[in-house]
Amino acid sequence: MTHDMLSSLTDAKWTFSTRRVNHTDIAGLDTAFAAARPGDLILAQVESLGQHQRVQLSTGRPSLIYPGDMVVLACGARYAPDQFEGLAEIDPNGADLLAGGGCIGRMVSRNERIKTATRLLPFGRLLDATGKPVNLRRYALPPTTAASDIPVIFVLGTAMNSGKTLATAQLSLGLRRAGYKVAALKGTGTGAFGDLNEYADTGAHWVADFTDAGMVTTYREPLGRIKAGLELLLDHAAQRGCQIAVMEIADGLFQRETGALIADPWLRARQSSVIFACGDAVAAAGGVAELARHGLRPDALTGIVSCSPMAVAEAETATGVPVLRKGDLADPAEANVFALRAFGTDRRAA
Repeated sequence: MTHDMLSSLTDAKWTFSTRRVNHTDIAGLDTAFAAARPGDLILAQVESLGQHQRVQLSTGRPSLIYPGDMVVLACGARYAPDQFEGLAEIDPNGADLLAGGGCIGRMVSRNERIKTATRLLPFGRLLDATGKPVNLRRYALPPTTAASDIPVIFVLGTAMNSGKTLATAQLSLGLRRAGYKVAALKGTGTGAFGDLNEYADTGAHWVADFTDAGMVTTYREPLGRIKAGLELLLDHAAQRGCQIAVMEIADGLFQRETGALIADPWLRARQSSVIFACGDAVAAAGGVAELARHGLRPDALTGIVSCSPMAVAEAETATGVPVLRKGDLADPAEANVFALRAFGTDRRAA
């Protein structure tokens, strides 16, 4: 590696998605961008600012970016109806910052309420000493022989920003207050530290997401790989002594990967309980009906709908499912109800 290349990498802002990467593995660069695959690490230069004017660093803090800055990101796709849809493609003449957590690709559509994507000029694809691309997959948590029968409460929702992350965090808090060692997990989505930080703030025993399973995003990943990643996280939660897991599944029920998961027998067999986050009573009714079509019924509704007593009454009348506010989820007595349902018996920590 030349001095200039080494200097570029040393001075670059390494994004959240690269946080598990061993920097000493980097031995060179190539410009075979057409061959880039999801998870390949890309060194790029900020060309012009758009929607994202910050990146999330691997050290756990946000950083402003400026034209001319060098950043290390992972090639990936993104599905975010409130922001962008993008594909894991790198054009040598210019690429897009699809997510502040460090996802670079090609934007194909955007929500009209936001700015166009920040533009990046790809500088090189990172290689190891053997000349192979450095990919996030190699830094995934290792397989473990721990039994993966840990109970799982899945948190699903109607869309982005329906309240799934808050529900996951608050229920994790309630379970921790009730005396359980809880794993708070983000099962699908696009890599970012915001959700993980919110989980960690609850005092959850272990916090992780799909980037720990070697994926920068789960959009357009094969269903088999996604399920293997979810099981890997659950295996490690059990290995670390967690007694119960709360796992958020990104986006809405009609999103490609989420839809495939709820239709798959694996999730029906694996779930101990389901919470559904939604914005209003109509969304609640539609979500409960869609889940029923796949043999699932939520044990509680939550999210934005819970902020309005009138919306709560409408949703409960329409669905027959109780609505819980964030304070209810964080209450140890209420959380223990979910745990007892998941365990079948009272296995609460002493």
